[in-house]
Amino acid sequence: MAKMIQVRNVPARLHRELVRRAKAADLTLSDYIHRILEREVALPPLEDVVRRIESDRRIELDRPVSEYLREERHEAGRE
Repeated sequence: MAKMIQVRNVPARLHRELVRRAKAADLTLSDYIHRILEREVALPPLEDVVRRIESDRRIELDRPVSEYLREERHEAGRE
């Protein structure tokens, strides 16, 4: 079941910009804000991403990453 959210004390400048962007996207203000919220919660929180990266096993390379990148760019330039 859908729930209602109310946001109070929105500064006039922010409200005007949200209305402008909603109109530009041909959406109601509610639909536009709903889209923003959906997009935001679709991404994992930064803390979760950092925790996952930190928990990954480190990979030891036989040379610096910069050399691999340079080599790849060089190869891509030939094609």
